[in-house]
Amino acid sequence: MLTNVSYKNKEITRKIDDQVGKPFTLKERWAMGGIGSPKLIITNTSVEIRNLLILDNNRDVCNIEMRPKGIIVGFRSLLESYVLVIPYYKLSMYKGEASVYSIYRDNHFIKVESDTKAVQKFFKKILAYKADNAPTSIEDL
Repeated sequence: MLTNVSYKNKEITRKIDDQVGKPFTLKERWAMGGIGSPKLIITNTSVEIRNLLILDNNRDVCNIEMRPKGIIVGFRSLLESYVLVIPYYKLSMYKGEASVYSIYRDNHFIKVESDTKAVQKFFKKILAYKADNAPTSIEDL
């Protein structure tokens, strides 16, 4: 779900919380060593996201917030804030080229540079949390 979150709207907040869960508590955030990514430089995106990003001349950057049932990829264009909400069951992540991670949800994707160890460590944290909290698959039974 790609949506504008510039203004407080209870309906949009409820939809986001339904898909990826309420934010972690402060105690959980501390135990996990943080739930937010460093600033990520966007290298490529799907058409719908690209159309939002080309509206201004700023450098295309985003950040990722972990939630109990998914992640939220946030970015800004002009003076508006947008998020791509991705539940874990729809999340696909790939490490393609030397330092590029690709994040996919259905027909939306964002490719970001992973030039620092902190970024690579954060992506490993997302994949580990997804694996640990995934429901039991039929093959495991």
